[in-house]
Amino acid sequence: MESTPRIGVIHDRLRAEERLLFAEFARRGIEVERIDDRHTSVDITNEHWQFDAVIGRGVSQQRTLHLLSILDAWGVPTLNRPDVISVCNDKLRTSALFRRAGLPQPELRVAFTPEAALEAIEEMGYPVVLKPAIGSWGRLLAKVNSRATAEALLEHKRELGSFHHGTYYIQRYVAKRGRDIRAFVVGDETICAIYRTSEHWITNTARGGLASNCPVTPEIADICNRAAAAVGGGVLAVDLFEDEDQGLLINEINATMEFRNSIDTTGVNIPGRIVDYVLELARSSRGLESAIVLR
Repeated sequence: MESTPRIGVIHDRLRAEERLLFAEFARRGIEVERIDDRHTSVDITNEHWQFDAVIGRGVSQQRTLHLLSILDAWGVPTLNRPDVISVCNDKLRTSALFRRAGLPQPELRVAFTPEAALEAIEEMGYPVVLKPAIGSWGRLLAKVNSRATAEALLEHKRELGSFHHGTYYIQRYVAKRGRDIRAFVVGDETICAIYRTSEHWITNTARGGLASNCPVTPEIADICNRAAAAVGGGVLAVDLFEDEDQGLLINEINATMEFRNSIDTTGVNIPGRIVDYVLELARSSRGLESAIVLR
C-alpha cells in the first residue's frame, strides 16, 4: 500500500490562501507539515529535510526564495521552483523573458539614472506608469501625466536610494476600460480567470478592485500558457490588459498569488487544483507514474 506523501508548506502569517490549502489537504487525509519561516534555522551543510514536495507560501519573498533554494539543492521538489520565483519576483526579468518568447506586452523602457529615465519618459510621451522592478500588491506604482510629475517622482526615488529604486521601469499607460484580467495557470492549463474592475486605474483586488468571472477563451489560454512556460512553469497568475488596438497584452506574472476572491467567482476549486499539482510532484519524486487525484 502506498504511503501518504510528506508535504511541507512554508509560511509566515497564515492568510486565507494557506488555510484553504491546509483544508484541502486535510479533506484528502494528508497531514501537512507547516514550516514557519520566522522561526526556522537550517544547517545547509548537514541537514536534509525529508519531504516529497514543499510549497512556498511565505509573504516574505526573500525568505521563501532562500528556503526553496536550499530544498531544491537537496533535491526536494518545490512549488514553485526557486528559479521561477526569482524571475517572477523581478518585473524586468519577466518582461525580458516575455520579449524573448515573442509575447505581446505594453511598450517598456528601462533606465538606471533619473536623467536617463526622464529622457525615456519624454520620448514615450505621457501618460506612463513608473513601477518598482521588485514589488507586489500594486504598491509604489505611479501614473505619470506630466514632466513636472516625472521630475518630482524621479527625485524622490533618487533620494530614497534603496536598490528597489535603482532601476527605472517605465511602462506605457494602457487605457484598460476600468478592468484587467487575472488568469490562473496550473501546469500547462489555464484553469480560470477573473476580471478585476475598479474606478481607480490600479485594479488589484488588494487595492479594492472587484472580482467577476472571466471566461477563459482560447486566446487567453494560449497567451497565459505561453507566459507561464516562458518563466519556467508551475502554478502562476498572469495579469493581462485588453488594449483596443493590440488586443491582449501581458502586464505581469505572479508566482505566489492570492486566490481567495477567485474561487466562488469562477466556480473553480483553485486550492484543489494546486493540491493536485503538488501531489503529482510528490509522486514524481518517488518515481511513481500517475497523479493522486482525490477530488
